[in-house]
Amino acid sequence: MAVFYALALDRGDPARRALVAALAGGWSARLSWHLLVDRVLPAGEDGRWAALRERWGARAPALFLPVFLLQALLAVVLSGAFLLVMALPEGPLGARDALAALIVIGSVAGEALADRQLARFRAEPANRGKVCREGLWAWSRHPNYFFEWTFWLAWPALTLGLPWGWTALYAPALMLVFIVKLSGIPPTERQALRSRGEAYREYQRTTSAFFPWPPESRS
Repeated sequence: MAVFYALALDRGDPARRALVAALAGGWSARLSWHLLVDRVLPAGEDGRWAALRERWGARAPALFLPVFLLQALLAVVLSGAFLLVMALPEGPLGARDALAALIVIGSVAGEALADRQLARFRAEPANRGKVCREGLWAWSRHPNYFFEWTFWLAWPALTLGLPWGWTALYAPALMLVFIVKLSGIPPTERQALRSRGEAYREYQRTTSAFFPWPPESRS
């Protein structure tokens, strides 16, 4: 969507449109590749979807449809943040653009590191059924989600100081609600409790759910 907007818009600064398209496109490409290679191809289906399919039974196809349509609608709504910043008045790229780029690069690097650490842990046969507490996963139960969220902070950074700049905050705010309360952490943790039981409950007691924070003592 970001790339499409960059090509289709006839307003705003062309260099800024290209920057936003490159940042958002790069983030999306890395995440898509990770999901394909590390999730879809090895497992065939995410355990959360399999659990819903089992729970819904014969109604699953009809119930999955609104779920997928909601995701499509959410993608359109969130992509409005790209439109907001691409339509900024023309002018040379400056400090706000650099800040946005740094936020995106940091979020992509953090999410990639979290994904790599988890994949390395799961690749060890001795870790089957255990809870990953390595690296970033010792500070947050969902560091990948945390860095996914920080990506959306880049776009309000581009509107800092503008009269209507606060409107871009809707994207990270909406993403935070979905990750923490709806489609991110809650179903992921239910699946983890089903597969890892008491080990994951102990992980919940000692480790921050979202924001990275030093773990509590397990003694």
